[in-house]
Amino acid sequence: MIETILLTQVTNHMKLTFCCLPACLLMTSQLFAQQVELPIWEDVPPGEIVEFPVDVIADLRASSDLEHIRYVETPSLTLYPADEKLANGCCVIVCPGGGYNVLAWKKEGLEVAEWFNSIGVSAVVLKYRVPRLSKSQFHLKPLQDAQRAIRVVRQHAKDWKIDPARVGVLGFSAGGHLTLMTGMHFAENSYEPQDDIDKLSARPDFICPIYAAYQGVEYADNGPLGDLIKVTKETPPTFLGVTAKDSGRGVHAAQLFVELHKAGVPAELHIYEHGGHGYGLRPSQDPVSTWNVRLGEWLKRRGLLEKS
Repeated sequence: MIETILLTQVTNHMKLTFCCLPACLLMTSQLFAQQVELPIWEDVPPGEIVEFPVDVIADLRASSDLEHIRYVETPSLTLYPADEKLANGCCVIVCPGGGYNVLAWKKEGLEVAEWFNSIGVSAVVLKYRVPRLSKSQFHLKPLQDAQRAIRVVRQHAKDWKIDPARVGVLGFSAGGHLTLMTGMHFAENSYEPQDDIDKLSARPDFICPIYAAYQGVEYADNGPLGDLIKVTKETPPTFLGVTAKDSGRGVHAAQLFVELHKAGVPAELHIYEHGGHGYGLRPSQDPVSTWNVRLGEWLKRRGLLEKS
């Protein structure tokens, strides 16, 4: 039923495809048997086209599975609408990590969307372009996809019963870096406008970088924050989660928190001693596995979980 409803609501110039999740992957009884995958660009995505050898593309596709997607040519959103009985109007765009080379699709994407649904938040999982298409600006094409995704969500806000003023972005590792880029560079168009959708704001209403990578100078693990980390008073409210023993990411998160505080940006930081990197929402004996509980509390305190 959900597919039928959405098909009648999405604009005619966009094509819908469907992705059926195996029953063994269902984590809650609220998860719909089928999810809707919506391409975010009408035609070819913007930017210089990088041609991979046919055999390389074939190998990347052959080695992809539900856990890791290794080649994305057509960026898309996979919609996880919250159950009507729980839905509060908030929506989060989820950006899986993977070093900008792969997407940790299930652990840092689908499972996270399911958790958001459990607290009444609709989610869309962003399938942005990988592998890296630039050695110097490997975040640029994913940023184009993320900015467009924010606008697409706002364009469908009424149909999807989403409050366009409560659209956030959450990401892990490289996806956490991408999340930061959406919150710090929203005023800079990363691509030429394609249609009326691009008249909408690309500024997230809140951002949640979780064990975000590449924050240091020249994307180094240690040292000061890099030039791309530009905090202003317009930076969205920010929730940060990380472990101290995660290369330099804990230090960078602390440095970023200081910059947010200086700019007067509402922010909350949780640095856990143990837990490493790449844990997503999967349980462990380390307290870091409860970071999402802290996030839910933060969202509630900010009024983002109130029914609209």
